[in-house]
Amino acid sequence: MKADEIVLDVPTNCLRTLSTVPKARLRRLSETGISVHGILAADLTLDKSTKYAPWDAIVPCAADLASMPLTWPAELQSLLPLHSRQLLAKQQAKFDRDWTAVATAFPDLRMGESRENYRHSWLLVNSRTFYYLNAALKRRRGTTKDDHMALQPVADLFNHGDEGGCHVAFGSDGFAFRATTPYKKGDEVKICYGRHGNDFLLTEYGFVMGENCWDEALLDEVVLEKLDERQKERLEEAGFLGGYVLDRETVCHRTQVALRLLCCKVGEWMRFVDGSDDGETSQMAVNTLLLGLLREYVMKVEDTIGRIGRLEVGEQLQRDVSVERWRQIRRLLDTRIESVEQELQT
Repeated sequence: MKADEIVLDVPTNCLRTLSTVPKARLRRLSETGISVHGILAADLTLDKSTKYAPWDAIVPCAADLASMPLTWPAELQSLLPLHSRQLLAKQQAKFDRDWTAVATAFPDLRMGESRENYRHSWLLVNSRTFYYLNAALKRRRGTTKDDHMALQPVADLFNHGDEGGCHVAFGSDGFAFRATTPYKKGDEVKICYGRHGNDFLLTEYGFVMGENCWDEALLDEVVLEKLDERQKERLEEAGFLGGYVLDRETVCHRTQVALRLLCCKVGEWMRFVDGSDDGETSQMAVNTLLLGLLREYVMKVEDTIGRIGRLEVGEQLQRDVSVERWRQIRRLLDTRIESVEQELQT
């Protein structure tokens, strides 16, 4: 296969969108203020026709989605990394709103295992839709970018690669997937779901990547606990409270700002914030403080891995993917620790 060659065409009439939901069903759901995500999930749950049987036969069953944290026991969810927990809390709130709306529109669904069935459909929509915009979505009041979604057969079988292997584009005729590089027979062709770290991939899709050039870890837990209330107020006033990120190369500017408040006088800190001081004179002190915090975080990581290992709730694959995520964070920490140690020695 050559670069720029079309790998897959999915015509518009194969898509499953807001426009394909039966009008009576759509009308009842729309009266609840439910999201497009929730509507598509409800349509999957309620559909008893055979129209989509070939697609239904190849999508993951509920057991296949067990690695997605929304299905985990609360005890195991509480031991996820902070960023995963933050993403999961938003996901859970969104699901709860959609479920309440569906159960209001279709009271019979409150019985038996309907909530679990709906959650399965909801997670299919969450993990297998593509960005899409058509006339029906344009007309729908209150829609956001997150509502622009479509389910499509075959295309949802592409696995994720952080660099991708196909360019995805849609138009009035449907979706087209073009190879971005040559492929030999037997090669796997992937697409990029987005420039996401492993906390996002775990929460939204139920997997983590061993090599992910976009991976990062949130340092808020070890940074914020060192700050007193006045320092937190100063950071909030300056727009730098929270969101302290360590990626594969370094810590973010927000982290540099927060650490300087812990080891510099306020006037010097303010000059760094407004850009009149490049922070060079305080960098050694910042690096020393950072090194201690990273080492402290390593201890937290190891403690958490130990706690997960002692749990008897949930499935083994859930505990395994959680431990693997923490080990990835440990590797990010170890890399940065080694780098800071070298900087302090020079």
